[in-house]
Parts: sequence; structure tokens; C-alpha cells
Amino acid sequence: MTSSPHADPADTGSAGPAVRRIGLGLAAVGRPGYINLGRDRDLPPGRGVDEMRRRTHELLDLAYADGVRYFDAARSYGRAEEFLAQWLDAADRPGAVVSSKWGYTYTADWHVQAEVHEVKDHGTATYDRQLAETRALFGDRLDVYQVHSVTPDSSALTDTALHHRLAALAAEGVTVGLTTSGPAQGEAIRAALAVTVDGEPLFRSVQATWNPLEPSAGPALADAHRDGRRIVVKEALANGRLAAPGPGLDRVLGPLAEATGLSYDALALAAALAQPWAGVVLSGAATTGQLASNLLAATAGLPQDRLTALPAELAEPPADYWAHRSRLPWN
Repeated sequence: MTSSPHADPADTGSAGPAVRRIGLGLAAVGRPGYINLGRDRDLPPGRGVDEMRRRTHELLDLAYADGVRYFDAARSYGRAEEFLAQWLDAADRPGAVVSSKWGYTYTADWHVQAEVHEVKDHGTATYDRQLAETRALFGDRLDVYQVHSVTPDSSALTDTALHHRLAALAAEGVTVGLTTSGPAQGEAIRAALAVTVDGEPLFRSVQATWNPLEPSAGPALADAHRDGRRIVVKEALANGRLAAPGPGLDRVLGPLAEATGLSYDALALAAALAQPWAGVVLSGAATTGQLASNLLAATAGLPQDRLTALPAELAEPPADYWAHRSRLPWN
């Protein structure tokens, strides 16, 4: 069974609209190693392929049952695309939106520790190869395809041959987008907004890191939203840094958690959902308990101005945030 071809990524649905704005990203469960905190506690012993497939399917089942419809994978997330495709094959999933990414090649060979975990390349040869690999798994169920981790110096912003290939994919009904990372996300986003093919904007979806510790992409994301682009927020929990109590977080989030009964992860996701430009906010849960807690963000019940004020109290300089992220070990 399959989801409907080319589900509308902008459709959040009428049933449970707030939950429909939460998506499920599979970076943490499509491979045994990643940089999120606490994986030794969260993942099945051994982290074998079958165990990780079962965990992924448990998360997908819970997410879908609770109203989530946006599912995010990538070629570099180990077997995430494979796991998602198998889940889609197992039953009809009306309204499921399938998003994936190309531009990194997974090289860790299912090891937690590896000399090189992934290799980045935004050239046309990599695009052609990875699109074929993605298509082999999803067929015509692919709704969104994004260039993975674009920075201001990425060739994906200037390579006209690549732009025409992407435009051809868009002409088939697939939403073409990009994801960004690094302290200059805003610069990359604004450069992407200017890319056109035959006078038409190319990148219709922008997926960026935004959280109360690193909100610097916000103004550029607001510009993209005003220009009609779909905005997807990733790393809303800062790879787990916003999920665990600590002195700095306790001062800001502690009173909110006490007032609402919500955990820090739900509050951080609620802060992302409160941004007026945010379309979908991804949960990166690795356990069903984490996912259930994340989904409570849709019912935070706090005034929007209180949530949108959190970055002013928690934000770090972007260079410091990304330097800290670069030191997180694969585990």
C-alpha cells in the first residue's frame, strides 16, 4: 500500500491542526550513530538493522496515529529512506508527506564510530545518483526533495546545470527545497530565494535549524515565508541540549514547565511552533516516550508572546552555538 502521490506539503489538515504542524525526522533512528545526546540510553542494545527498523516503525506508527503527517529522511541517514518506504508499503497512509534530502553520502557502513560518517557533494553526478536511489525506494511517493545542508559557498546556489535538473523534478510535482546549517544560515537562505529557472523561483521549501539557543535564521525564514516558501524547522531541541535540565535552562524554562506541566522538550518545540513563519517543526525523537512528550508541544497553552520571547533569554552567539555542535561526538 502507498500514500497518495505528491501529498501537499503545505496541507496541515483539519483534524488536529496543531499536531499536523509537527513532523517526524528520522536522523536519529535511520543509523546507529549520530550526535544527539543520550543515545546510549535511548536506542536498542546492539543497534542492529532489524532493531533500528522496528524502532523506526514504532515511532512512525505512533506519530501517524496521533496526527503527524510530515516525515523527513535523507540519503545520508543510513537506512532511514528504506525504513520509511517499508512502513509506507505496509499499509495505506492517506495524507503522508514524504520528504528527503540529497547531497551527503552515508559512509559509516552501519558503525557507530567511523573515520568519516558522511561525505558532502552538491554536484550534478551526486544528485543524479541519489535521486535514482531515492526513487528506487519511494517511486512516485516522493513529495519534497531538498539539497542537504547548504551554506553560502555551496555550488547548489550557483550551478545552473543543477538548477535545471531540479526544475525538471519540480515539473513532475515534487517540491524542490534546501536545508541549511552553520552560523550563516540567513545568508544561504536569502541567496536561495534569488535562484530562478526560466523566471520562476526554484527552491519552494526551506528547512533550517532554529531553536531558542540558535534563532539567528529567524529573519531570513520570515522573508522566505513572506515570499511563499514552505518553512520547516529542524533541530528544535539543539540535538538534545534543550531537553535536559541545567542551570541556564532551569532559570528560563523551569517556571514555564511548572506552570504547564510540560517538559523542556515540549516547551522548546512549542517555541518553534509559535514562530509566525514556521510551517512544520520536526521532532527528532528516538523513543516513543520522547515522541509522546514532543507532541504535547501542540497543546502548550502558553501565550504566543511568552514563547516567542524565549530566544531573547537563551540565545547564544551563532558562532559559539555551531562550534559547540561541531564538538558533539558521534555516539
